[in-house]
Amino acid sequence: MFVDEIDLFVKAGDGGAGCVSFRREKYVPRGGPDGGDGGDGGSVWLEADRAVNTLLDYHYQRHYAAERGQHGKGGGKHGASGADLILKIPVGTIVTDRTTGERLGELLAPGQRLQVARGARGGRGNLRFVSATNRAPRRADLGRPGEERWLHLELKLLADVGVIGFPNAGKSTLVSRVSAATPKIADYPFTTLVPTLGLVRVEEGRSFVIADLPGLIPGASKGKGLGIRFLRHTERTRLLLHLIDLDPATGRSPVDDFHATLGELRAFSPELARRPQVLVANKTDLPGSETRRREVEQLARGIGLPFFAVSAVTGQGLQELMREVAERLKHDRWAKAAS
Repeated sequence: MFVDEIDLFVKAGDGGAGCVSFRREKYVPRGGPDGGDGGDGGSVWLEADRAVNTLLDYHYQRHYAAERGQHGKGGGKHGASGADLILKIPVGTIVTDRTTGERLGELLAPGQRLQVARGARGGRGNLRFVSATNRAPRRADLGRPGEERWLHLELKLLADVGVIGFPNAGKSTLVSRVSAATPKIADYPFTTLVPTLGLVRVEEGRSFVIADLPGLIPGASKGKGLGIRFLRHTERTRLLLHLIDLDPATGRSPVDDFHATLGELRAFSPELARRPQVLVANKTDLPGSETRRREVEQLARGIGLPFFAVSAVTGQGLQELMREVAERLKHDRWAKAAS
């Protein structure tokens, strides 16, 4: 199960109570107060971990609490502080306070941490209240309650390139051929039910992450098919590979497929629809695909998009396509660095 949104309840540890105690020892008639402080409660942290790819673990357990601080004791003994609780989440997760809607942060790098609930301070023991006018205080503080809140976690995959297109356009096959990813591949619509990430190595020192996303169909922005649930994973991509199916057996126009998919992107996010794209005609190995290939090439020329004709099954044209993608990503990095 791929889980990319979840609500969690987190509670930081309460502070331990301070102690009211007086020193009582033989031959020490006026020992005085010796109550120790309570320990601080532990905090709750979220930590991005590259080994975690989904929020599935939090689907089964929704409530998490850090350790509370221990109470103070006599003899000036302070209570131990509670241990922090660290929850591992995928890189690329957005954290929001569910009640207020406030965005608490984004975890975009492995090892990055975000404190989502602060542990409370422990109470003071009566040793802290000694003064010149109050030599035997009988007062101590209770520990304060730790912070608690409901969180909304939303995962957006960190991919450089997103592959979009109609179901069965060959997105999963393409990703499996150019990377070590192993998405499910079959000859029926919506074979891909969850996004798949793959690392593409073009040459020594040059690589990028590619994401295979479930297919879009007309009406997806209104919930048809898989809807637009997974389109959020394209929001961080810098380049989109728009895959067009050249198979004559579909009975659809490849040009209409392109405009339909682009329309769903616009319905989800106009900014996303303006993201740089490369138009890729797939399944050139099929008989009768040449006419449809020319239609797509003419479309690409008319709207000024780079065009590539490939066959994900045989591997034809994939090497040239990946080199072009890597080159475009390289220039995009330079442009961002310069700006």
